[in-house]
Amino acid sequence: MFLSVTGALFAGFLNTLKLFVLTLLFSLPLGLIISFGSMKNLKLLRYPVKFFIWIIRGTPLMLQLLVIYYGPGIILHANIWGSGDNGRFSAALVAFVINYACYFSEIFRGGIQSIPVGQYEAGQVLGMTKHQIFTKIILLQVIKRIIPPISNEVITLVKDTSLARVIAVYEVIWEGQSFIKSAGIIWPLFYTGIFYLLFSGLLTLLFGYIEKKLDYFKIK
Repeated sequence: MFLSVTGALFAGFLNTLKLFVLTLLFSLPLGLIISFGSMKNLKLLRYPVKFFIWIIRGTPLMLQLLVIYYGPGIILHANIWGSGDNGRFSAALVAFVINYACYFSEIFRGGIQSIPVGQYEAGQVLGMTKHQIFTKIILLQVIKRIIPPISNEVITLVKDTSLARVIAVYEVIWEGQSFIKSAGIIWPLFYTGIFYLLFSGLLTLLFGYIEKKLDYFKIK
């Protein structure tokens, strides 16, 4: 029984891991793009972007999952996600990417705006273009400053992936809960916690290592 439960939970965890990795892959660059929009001097762009971020950050991710998955079918009378597991997973991924991109965008914005203006001016004096100043001077300093808040969001994402079950994405908790109905046992549900704890622990070690590697930015 233990081996069969472990196999089922591992299969569910692979879905969890897939959702986690793809969310980070798309939401981090999208978050950086959104942060640029929220800092633009052009009010016609900045205000709508800030309003969108406010809506996403101010409403539950579970609600966003339901709206994104069921909304197109109800409003447009068309199932844009397709049927089956792939359709549900695609909808969940879109919801997670939008949600986390907005959170990451605020972290990026805070990091970029925390860099002293003198850093930009020094780059201009050296004859560097705006792109060179950002990529060679600003970006690495921003990364150093945002690692702690980014790591918190990433670990939160690990746990938030469990919300995908609300639209029947078969992640690890879904698999654990299924044993309550099929076998009348509850311990597999608690067993899922080990998967989350181990994964979160590995990520904590990884981000700790990254922070140490970026210590050369520290003023001594």
